Amino acid sequence: MLIKTVLILLGSGLLLNCIFLLFISSFNLGKILSFILALVLLFYGIFFDQINGFMSHGVLLWLRYIIYLCFCFMLVIICFLGIYGQHDNVTYQEDAVIVLGAGLRGDQVSLTLAQRLDAAIAYHEKNPRSVIVVSGGQGANELIPEAKAMAKYLEDHNIPRELILEESDSSSTKENFIFSDRLIRETLDDKYTLAYITNGFHIYRAGLIAESAGLKTTHFHGALTWYMFPSCYLREFLAVCYQWFL
Repeated sequence: MLIKTVLILLGSGLLLNCIFLLFISSFNLGKILSFILALVLLFYGIFFDQINGFMSHGVLLWLRYIIYLCFCFMLVIICFLGIYGQHDNVTYQEDAVIVLGAGLRGDQVSLTLAQRLDAAIAYHEKNPRSVIVVSGGQGANELIPEAKAMAKYLEDHNIPRELILEESDSSSTKENFIFSDRLIRETLDDKYTLAYITNGFHIYRAGLIAESAGLKTTHFHGALTWYMFPSCYLREFLAVCYQWFL
C-alpha cells in the first residue's frame, strides 16, 4: 500500500537525519522531537494494517481521526511558519538590528547561528550605518557567551568593531529584545528604528515576542540548511503553540 510505504520512507529518512545531526550539531529539543516522530512514523508504517484494524470502531476510531487532525494541523502551521519567514519587511534604513542568539558549539557559533550572522552581514552591505547588536548569554554547555562568539564572527567577516554591540546577559528571546533595547537606548537614543534578524522558521514567533516587549520592529531572515528543517520546525511548532495557548 502506498501510504504504508510513504510512512516507512518518511520515518526512515527522519531517523537517518536525526543520527546525522547528532554528529554535526548540539543536542536539543528539536532533535528529540524528530527522533520521536521518526519512531512513530516507522511503527505506524510497519504495523499499518494492524493499527488501523484495531482502531476502527468507537472511541478508538475517533482517537485515530483526532491524531490525523493534529498531524494535519502541525503541517499547516509549519507551512505557515516557512512561508511567513521568507517575507522580509526591512527598509534598510533602520538605526539598529538585533541578531538573536542560537547556541554555540564550545566557543564557535552553530550552523544555525552562523546563518543568522551571514544575514546580518548581507543586511550591513545595504545599510552600513546601522548598529548591529549581537544578543545571547552563556548556556550551560557553552564556553563563552553567545554574543562574544557572534561579535568575533562578524569582525572576522569585516564588520567594523565600532558598529557591534554585545548583549551577553539574556537567556531567552524576550530577554534578547529587552536587554538589547536597553543597550541601544544607551548608545543611540530613545527614538530609533529597529530590525531583528533570525532564521526564517523563527521570524513569526520572534515578532510576537518583540511586540510583547513593547518594540516596533521590522525583520530580515537568515537561511536554513535543508537538513536542519525537521528539528528546527518541529521545535518551533511546539513553541508557537505554547505562545498561542499557554
